[in-house]
Amino acid sequence: MLLPFAPDDRLPEQQRTRAPGRSFSPSSRSGCRSWAYSPTRPRPLSRQQCLRRRARAAQAAFQRGLTALTQWVEREGTHRPVPRGHSEEITVNGEAEPVIVKLGVWISNTKSRRDRLDTAQLDALSALGMDRAKVSA
Repeated sequence: MLLPFAPDDRLPEQQRTRAPGRSFSPSSRSGCRSWAYSPTRPRPLSRQQCLRRRARAAQAAFQRGLTALTQWVEREGTHRPVPRGHSEEITVNGEAEPVIVKLGVWISNTKSRRDRLDTAQLDALSALGMDRAKVSA
């Protein structure tokens, strides 16, 4: 069986295609460079900025859950436990459509992460009777 090329002939071709910019046409190379960092493109976030953004997102999620729990308590009272699969529909400021919060899951997660909540969050939960709230399976 004859091969159209010898195995040794492929090695220089592989090296040539892997060399930076050798396998691309000049127009392709300029397109690749345009994706590199430029002053007009936003810089990647620093670690400190990422942590701040994550903290804001966590605070917003906590507020949504707290709003859903407030609706539940107003409608059902504190004596009735929230079922694990219960979802509550809330309206968030600035949103056109209501947001669905999985309240039973949120309560379960909040209980398991209680040691990471700050005092203002713990006070808001205790004001709604969360210390007595039970998640039913």
